[in-house]
Amino acid sequence: MELSAGKLWGLRRLADDQGRFKMLAVDQRPPIKDLVASRRGLEAAPYEDVCAVKALLVDELGGSASAALLDPHYAYPAAAHLVRPASGLLLTLEDSEFEDTAGGRRSSSIDDWSVEKIKRAGGDAVKVLAWYRPDAHDSVLEHQQAFVASIGDECSRFDIPFVFELLVYPMPGDAGHTTDYTEQPGKRADHVIESVETFAAPEFGIDLFKLESPLPAADVPETEADDAADVARLFGMLGAAAGRPWVMLSAGATKEAFRRVLHYAYAAGASGYLAGRAIWWDAFGAFPDLAAMRASLRADGVGYMASINALTDEGALPWHSHPCFGESGPTLAGAGAGFRSAYPGFGGRG
Repeated sequence: MELSAGKLWGLRRLADDQGRFKMLAVDQRPPIKDLVASRRGLEAAPYEDVCAVKALLVDELGGSASAALLDPHYAYPAAAHLVRPASGLLLTLEDSEFEDTAGGRRSSSIDDWSVEKIKRAGGDAVKVLAWYRPDAHDSVLEHQQAFVASIGDECSRFDIPFVFELLVYPMPGDAGHTTDYTEQPGKRADHVIESVETFAAPEFGIDLFKLESPLPAADVPETEADDAADVARLFGMLGAAAGRPWVMLSAGATKEAFRRVLHYAYAAGASGYLAGRAIWWDAFGAFPDLAAMRASLRADGVGYMASINALTDEGALPWHSHPCFGESGPTLAGAGAGFRSAYPGFGGRG
């Protein structure tokens, strides 16, 4: 499989020198804003508070990551200068507010933000989260698929990697329905895997999948458990459905649960992680004391990242070794004497 120049370079930027992804997510909005507002006793979180905690996360944890994922509301304005020059930079495109209809959730992009702006701002990749349930109403499925396909087209036009995150969710009629950014406790593995199969189709233009565990993270057993083989089979199906490099998300799992998830994911061919709350959420127990938060991140967050980074080094598949690229690995599309003439500009012209 060939990769265009921008996508090949961008994926290399996101990974470490060995081709493994150790990516820190700091683009979360509702979970952080809700906690900050609650601690301040306010209806809405002060902008300065959210910026301050996001800058703190990047400053303390960014040095342990191969790349950082920022949002354009808070993290990029407040912390882009804290991302290490040698690290990759992802910027998020999806709006954290979604339409929760009787037939399922409908996603949209952040207003006044685009793939083009992400490219111009120095992003190495575009990250998008889409909520998806294969059993949602047909109109919702059509909307979600069109939403993702349009972003894939723009990422191709601006030649930047498309990092795509999928999350299943509870429907309004399901028990325990919530619109919070939490993992669905009763999610079905077939819903997770079928969703990945849908978006692995070439028309969506996905370069790197960011995937959730096919089972609730809290239910993923140790690898020595009696049912470990059944769990490993589900992770294997997840990787096969992706058909290209993929990483794991943490979805607010505990540190130990996420570590267990990574063991199975790496055995199934995952190339790393893109995670946030499993790494740094515990430190928010100290908010609004930023000094105490910093101390917690240094005492626990940095050490936890070191431990999962070691696990990643030991077990994750370098992204360029994924079978989709063949034995020789990814090659540059259009390489040769005519490259500069054939390589298109943003308008599709040479």
